Amino acid sequence: MNYSLPESAYIHIPFCHRRCYYCDFPISVVGNQTDLTGRKTVEDYTSALCQEILHTNAIASVKLKTVFFGGGTPSLLPIGELAQILKTLNQQFGIEDQAEISMEIDPGTFSLEKLQAYRDLGLNRFSLGVQAFQDELLARCGRSHRVKDIEKAIALFEQVGIKNFSLDLISGLPDQNLNQWQQSLEAAIALNPQHLSCYDLVLEPVTAFGKQFEPGKKPLPDDETAAQMYRLAQSVLTQAGYDHYEISNYARPDYQCRHNRVYWKNQAYYGFGMGAASYTNGQRFSRPRTRATYYAWVKDYLQSGSVDCPQTSECDRFLETLMLGLRLTEGVKLSQLNVSSARIEQLLQTLEPYFHQQWVVGLDHQGKILSFLDQKNFDKIKAVNSIDAIALSDPNGFLFSNTILTALFRAFKDDLD
Repeated sequence: MNYSLPESAYIHIPFCHRRCYYCDFPISVVGNQTDLTGRKTVEDYTSALCQEILHTNAIASVKLKTVFFGGGTPSLLPIGELAQILKTLNQQFGIEDQAEISMEIDPGTFSLEKLQAYRDLGLNRFSLGVQAFQDELLARCGRSHRVKDIEKAIALFEQVGIKNFSLDLISGLPDQNLNQWQQSLEAAIALNPQHLSCYDLVLEPVTAFGKQFEPGKKPLPDDETAAQMYRLAQSVLTQAGYDHYEISNYARPDYQCRHNRVYWKNQAYYGFGMGAASYTNGQRFSRPRTRATYYAWVKDYLQSGSVDCPQTSECDRFLETLMLGLRLTEGVKLSQLNVSSARIEQLLQTLEPYFHQQWVVGLDHQGKILSFLDQKNFDKIKAVNSIDAIALSDPNGFLFSNTILTALFRAFKDDLD
């Protein structure tokens, strides 16, 4: 089996002022201090992370095309630590001159000088964690910033000349209504980002929200209101000129997130740091989620030089490629699935009800949507191999993606067992 070569690296920076009430990410709370220079906790983490990078064998002589600093709040990382990590990545793998180097960044956690230093180090894409444009909603979900901090952050971007930035928004927050969501969308558009990510609130059991609330019950929006919020985002943002290229993501032309597309195309990537996941040589692996267990793992890794994890099966890869690729508006090319014609036939038969409901569409070799209005037409198109790719319709297919994916997993469950 030939696997794609990793050309991307995710770096997890776990430090945060506090834990937001919806957050289930592996983080380390550092309090309200913004300058963490010289803090031993940070220096120890950077040292362990760089050791992990240096002891990871580069797969072929392929330089990194994307690097993504996620968290946590990576903008709390001191410049010296960031420079050390980038130097180590370049030493071990090489970083292309035109690589996309992204950082998640929160309002109120950086200065003009810090932004300028980021640019000098080669960072060229920033994802600003806005979440909402109402102070009461920001307080409701435990965010440390307020709307005035968002405005200051954008003013700093303008001073430094940063054009390639994204804004993150969350819908379905407690006590959030449609008017507030529309206001947030319009406020975000007015700031002229090149990219927007709009996530629906997910209740994770161990989070504060997960312990307080039940999905679809007050003070959370009901299912119909949540669907209206999704449709509203799709309508407002596409009318404003953003391409809805992935279930939760919108971009101006040429500003899709190159790094995240690696995930959605089910391609290989390195992951480094506490809780980070990697996918190389057909193997998926996630690191421990606390600093202590991560440090112990790094120590063992340096001694053994390898990670013991199972190879993904053909059926796993097939379903993963579908699950991830169907998040994209462009869908999944059937040839990309690398399976037999019998399995493609089974796939299309499983999806047939959703073709008729127009939640799933077929695309021809030019990327044009094929029509499936009745059984006869469906069988005819299958017979002449007209379907080059399958995709979820926007917005209905995306809204019912969980239903469609559940049907696929049921259909191929026996192959997974």
